Amino acid sequence: MAHGFKTILSLALVAAFAGGVAAAEENHGHGGGGRPAEHAAPHAAEPHPGPGGYQRLAEPNGWNARPAAVDRGSYQHNYQAARSFRIGPYHPPRGWAARQWSYGETLPRAYWAAQYLIADYWLFALEVPPAGYEWVRSGNDAILVSTTNGEILQVEYGVFA
Repeated sequence: MAHGFKTILSLALVAAFAGGVAAAEENHGHGGGGRPAEHAAPHAAEPHPGPGGYQRLAEPNGWNARPAAVDRGSYQHNYQAARSFRIGPYHPPRGWAARQWSYGETLPRAYWAAQYLIADYWLFALEVPPAGYEWVRSGNDAILVSTTNGEILQVEYGVFA
């Protein structure tokens, strides 16, 4: 009798298990025959307004309050930048090769043409340039250069990655 009871109990467990698997298949979107059932359509995408074109960040207060007098001793440094920024590839002027510059050298005019100027220098943690100087990009570096004679007053190495 014990053997018959075990058989009945085993059959009951198999039936219960089979019913649970069938219910699980239905809950997971599978119908009979091993084919996936049709799924309900996903939620429709909501329209996102996104940006309305390029919007320049507002300049910080004093961004163009350039010191009139230049204390050359306080500027004449070659610094390693504390942080690097990715802004795209650098292409040296035609006929020139990229190189590392340092303060006191004269930067050729081709390197401080308009396409190399860093007009929004504050975004790259650069100081306000004094009157008559501009920040320019040369390779991965930012160079503070005189716009009258090209003399380099300061260099920040590794500003750009």
